[in-house]
Amino acid sequence: MSAMRKEDKNLVLIGFMGSGKTSVGLRLSYRLRRPVEDTDKLIERREGCAVSEIFARKGEEYFRQQETALLKTLAERKQRCIYSVGGGTPVRRENRQLLKSLGTVVYLRVRPETVYERLKEDSARPLLQCEDPFARIQELLRDRREAYESCADMIIDGDGMDTDAVAAEIIDRM
Repeated sequence: MSAMRKEDKNLVLIGFMGSGKTSVGLRLSYRLRRPVEDTDKLIERREGCAVSEIFARKGEEYFRQQETALLKTLAERKQRCIYSVGGGTPVRRENRQLLKSLGTVVYLRVRPETVYERLKEDSARPLLQCEDPFARIQELLRDRREAYESCADMIIDGDGMDTDAVAAEIIDRM
């Protein structure tokens, strides 16, 4: 049995909220002719409500448990897919191993200023519903940096790049 080539593996997009995972995933899906799945959307479908409602009703820890369970299920699938995962998914050590087992992990890295500009009007992000969202973004990015970097096979700096350019760089580096 031959080793699996990178282009035969799943692609797993990780990064902070607002880093472009969903948009880049859709662009890659089109260019690579592979299905794309957003793990937050899969959890929302299964739970019957939005991530913000899950956080409000059952708490962040419950949501993180659902992410881990979903990653275990996805790891058993045998299709070539693009997965866009929630920004906090790699924080759990167990999830980092699951992400790596899913396929090639691509970290879409962005600066706090970029995230803030993209999300300042978005009220659906439970972790940013606070008095100083920019400070919260800086804190979370700092806290998550090691988790993101430790499980990434590829790091793409997405600041100042449009979706097509990010997708093209990922494809070129594959």
